[in-house]
Amino acid sequence: MERRVYVAGVGMIPFTKPSAGQTYDVMGERALHEALKDAAVGYDLIQQAYAGYVYGDSTSGQKVVYGAGLTGIPVVNVNNNCSTGSSALWLARQAVEYGAAECVVAVGFEQMNPGALQNVWNDRPLVFDRHSAAMSLVQEPSDAPLAAQFFGGGGAAHTAKYGTAPETFAKIAVKARRHAANNPCAVFRTPVTEEEVLASPHVFGPLTRLQCCPPTRGAAAAVLCGEEFARRHGLRTDVVIRAQALTTDTASSFTSGDMMRVVGYDMAREAARQVYEASGVGAEDLDVVELHDCFTTNELITYEALGLTPEGTAERFVIDGDNTYGGRVVTNPSGGLLSKGHPLGATGLAQCAEITWQLRGEAAARQVEDARLGLQHNVGLGGACVVTLYEKAS
Repeated sequence: MERRVYVAGVGMIPFTKPSAGQTYDVMGERALHEALKDAAVGYDLIQQAYAGYVYGDSTSGQKVVYGAGLTGIPVVNVNNNCSTGSSALWLARQAVEYGAAECVVAVGFEQMNPGALQNVWNDRPLVFDRHSAAMSLVQEPSDAPLAAQFFGGGGAAHTAKYGTAPETFAKIAVKARRHAANNPCAVFRTPVTEEEVLASPHVFGPLTRLQCCPPTRGAAAAVLCGEEFARRHGLRTDVVIRAQALTTDTASSFTSGDMMRVVGYDMAREAARQVYEASGVGAEDLDVVELHDCFTTNELITYEALGLTPEGTAERFVIDGDNTYGGRVVTNPSGGLLSKGHPLGATGLAQCAEITWQLRGEAAARQVEDARLGLQHNVGLGGACVVTLYEKAS
C-alpha cells in the first residue's frame, strides 16, 4: 500500500423488500448523508465520488450525488454486477492510496423489482453466455432462475466431491437469521429452524427458497481519506484498509468442469491470496468476515476459497459452529445477503459498514468481541471478486 487509507465514515439505510422501498435517488442520498455525518465531514471537502448500481440508467450516480451538493467533482458510475459496491470502494481506495485525491466517497444503491433477476437487454449477446456454456457441460438445464442454477450447481459440486449433506447448507440459513435478529437494517429478522428451511419450496440442487437471498432495495456509503487529511480535519483514523484485491475470471472458470469454479471459487481464492500476501495476515488471524452469501451454497464454498477452513472441511466447520459466535471466526454477523438482503449495488458498501462498526466496537448486540481484523468478500458473476482486509488501527 502506498498510503494508509482510512474509513472515516460509513452510512447505511435499512434494507427493505422491493414493495416497501424508496426510489434509488432518495435511498442513495440518505446513505451518502449518513456517511458524511458519521465522518463529520462536509460534502464540500469530498474530492471524488464513485457511485455503484446495476439496474439503472447512465449517470444515476450523479442523480444521487447531486443531492448532497453541486460542487463539480468527478462522479464515476460503476457496474460490476453483484460486486459493484466493493468495486466502487476499490476505485475510491486507489484514488486516496496513490494520491489522486485526499478524501473521496463511495456510494452504492439499488432499486430492485420483485422476483428473480432478469436480463434487461435481450437484443444483444448475453454476458453469461460463456458461463452458461460451461454450466451446460456439467449439469442439465432447468427452469429455475439462472443464478440459482449457477450457485445451486456449485453446492451440488461440493456435495459430489465431499459428501456435504443438505442439512449442512440449511444450517447456514438458520445462522443467518439468528445473526440478522440483532441487525435493525436487515430485511429478514425472524428466526427459522433447520426443518423450516429444508421444507421450503425446492429451487435447484440443494437449494430451497429460504436458502436464497431476497430481491432488495437499499443503499450504503463510505468516506475514505488519507492520514494527513484526517489529522488536518480531525477525522477518525480507527479503521484502516490494510489490503485489497480485485480479480476476474481465468480459464479455470470455464474449462475445469467444476461448478464451484464457474461461480467464482478461483477468483475468491486468488483475491484472498493477494490480500494475505500484501498484508502478512493469514485467515487464521481474522476475527470477523462478511462474505457473499447470495445462496447458502456460496457461503459454504467461500469458507474454503478464503482459507477459513481447508478444502473439503467446510461441512465440519459449519457443524462445529466455527462460523458463528464462540467459534473460530464470526461470519456475516449482519445476517449476510441471505437475511440482511442483497440490493446489488449497495451490498459491498453495506459489508464495509458492518466491518467498520465491528472494528469500532459499535455493532451493539451483534458485536464480535475484541474484533481487530475483518475481511470482506464480494463476488459478481460475469465476473469480478473483491476481497478487502480492514484493521482496527492502534
